[in-house]
Amino acid sequence: MPPLSVLIKPVSSSCNMNCSYCFYMDVSARRQIKNYGRMTLETLEKVISRIFEYAEGSCSIAWQGGEPTLAGLPFFRTYLEMEKTYNTKKIPVFRAIQTNGYQINREWAAFLAENHFLTGLSLDGIQTTHDFFRKSQQGTPTFSNILSAAQLFNQYQVEYNVLTVVNSLTADNIRDIYSFYQSQGFHFQQYIACLDPLGEKEGRQPWSLLPEQYGNFLIQLFDLWYEDCMRHRAPYIRQFENYLDLMLGMLPEACEQCGTCGQQTVIEADGSVFPCDFYVTDEYFLGNIREHSLKELQNSPIQTLFLEESFKIPSQCRSCPFYRLCRNGCRRHRTGKDGINYFCESYKAFFSHALPRMEALTRQLTSGYSFSK
Repeated sequence: MPPLSVLIKPVSSSCNMNCSYCFYMDVSARRQIKNYGRMTLETLEKVISRIFEYAEGSCSIAWQGGEPTLAGLPFFRTYLEMEKTYNTKKIPVFRAIQTNGYQINREWAAFLAENHFLTGLSLDGIQTTHDFFRKSQQGTPTFSNILSAAQLFNQYQVEYNVLTVVNSLTADNIRDIYSFYQSQGFHFQQYIACLDPLGEKEGRQPWSLLPEQYGNFLIQLFDLWYEDCMRHRAPYIRQFENYLDLMLGMLPEACEQCGTCGQQTVIEADGSVFPCDFYVTDEYFLGNIREHSLKELQNSPIQTLFLEESFKIPSQCRSCPFYRLCRNGCRRHRTGKDGINYFCESYKAFFSHALPRMEALTRQLTSGYSFSK
C-alpha cells in the first residue's frame, strides 16, 4: 500500500484573517453547509482511529483550514495522545500544518518544534504585496504578525517553509520578494499559482494571475534561483526541485507536477470526506468517516471517477516537447479547450527559456554538486 495522505480541517472554513483571494472561502460558499464548525473530540478520535486502522508503512497527517490553529493547543495535544493510543503498529507519522501565522506565539512555536510539525507559513512577499490582499478580519495589515511568527520559528527551530501565492501583485514583484526572502534566510520556499473562483472564467478578479504574468514570473524566479545555484546559496524552491526530480527519473512531491490526482483524503470538521482540497464541495462528497472506513471511502465510485478524470491527456499535450515536465499541471487549472491548462503558454515560455540550464543542473546533481550552502 502507498503511504496514506490525510488532510484534516479541524475548524472547517473558520479563519482569523480575511484574504481576498482565499480559495477555500470560495469553495465552502458553494456547499449547502458553508462551515462545519469546530471538530469535536469524539469526531477527532474516530478520524485518528480510522487512520491507523487503515495505514500501513507510513502516513502523512496534515492540518489546514481555514486557520487550523483556531482549534487551540489543547486540541492538538489531545490529537497527539490519540495518535499514541491508536498507532499500535508503530507506523512512522509525518506531521504537517499550514498556518497563516497570525496568532503564532512562543507556546505554539515550542509545540510545533517539539512535536516535529513541518509548518507551512503563508507569506505573500514584501509588506506592500502581502498586506494588499491578506488582511485581518478587522481589515488591518497582517505582514508584521507573520514576520514575527517566522522569527519565533527561527528561535525555536521549527521546521518550516514559506508559502507564497502567486497573484497579480506577487508575480510582478518577484525580484524584490526573492531578495527579501534571501535576506530573511527563508531557505525553503513554495510558490502556488492563485486560483480564480471555482467554475468561473479566469482573469476577472483583482488578484487574478494572467498566463503572460505567470510565465514572466517563472522565468524571473528561475533566473534568480539559478544564479544562486551557481553561488552555492540557492534556496529550496519546491517547483524547480520537482522538475529536476522528474528529469532525474524520480517522482515529484507535488500532485500538480505528477500530472494526475493522487489518492488524497480531505476530512472536514464534521467527518465529511472529499478527494481533494480544491474540490470540497457537495458534488464530491464521498461519505463520513464516522460511518465508513477509509478503505470504503477511498474505493467509492465518486473517488474513482475523480481520479480517472485527471488521467485524460489532451491531444495537444501528447505532441508537446515539454509534456514530460508540465504534464498539463493541476486539474483545477485545466479550463482551456479540450482540458488544456490555463497556464499552458506560461509553461511553454518558461521551459523554452530554462530547459537548457535545467538539463545542465541535472548533470551537475548526478556528479554530486550542491546548490545550497
